[in-house]
Amino acid sequence: MPPQLKTSVFCGVSVDGFLARPNHTFDFLDTPGAGPHGFEEHWRSIDVVVIGRKTFEVVLGFQENWAYGKKPVVVLSSHRQDLSRVKDGVVEQMSGEPAEIVAQLAKRGFKHAYVDGGITIQRFLAAGLIDRMVVTRVPVLIGEGIPLFGPVPRDVNLRHIATRTYSGGLVQSEYEIGSDPRKRARKKGAAATSSRKKRRK
Repeated sequence: MPPQLKTSVFCGVSVDGFLARPNHTFDFLDTPGAGPHGFEEHWRSIDVVVIGRKTFEVVLGFQENWAYGKKPVVVLSSHRQDLSRVKDGVVEQMSGEPAEIVAQLAKRGFKHAYVDGGITIQRFLAAGLIDRMVVTRVPVLIGEGIPLFGPVPRDVNLRHIATRTYSGGLVQSEYEIGSDPRKRARKKGAAATSSRKKRRK
């Protein structure tokens, strides 16, 4: 059996669904008094971060210290990036379709990838390669910006795990992403039928 890589999204958005403003700033996500809402636990569970070129540029620009610490970071781009600008992190560049990226990371022994950045999240969702998604809605409408979701080639079925509320009006929903629930039901039914047949033997 080939090695498996779990992929997840953990992000904040405005109520109208934007990750950032048109200029890529996300000051509206800062909610005073909101307190912890699960990101630290999520961060400890992942062993590699996958981001796009634009997210890489934004993260480099908004603070002195590298935001991802010592976690390995993969920057997706078909054009050569100057990774030497990251002084204290572990960063490499990869290119290819989401399925190729997942296969390469799994082959190298990574277990859980955090997928971040608007276009990158959209590409992995469209490819059916996001397993878990946690979206925290901040109580603000900004009207325009960089959306979390984009076009998908087919319906993406979500299984609701939980919805939680936090101080400051944050509402967080967690989903697992998988196949059509009707197919899962048929698969379970087939397994139960097979089990009954074996018991009769």
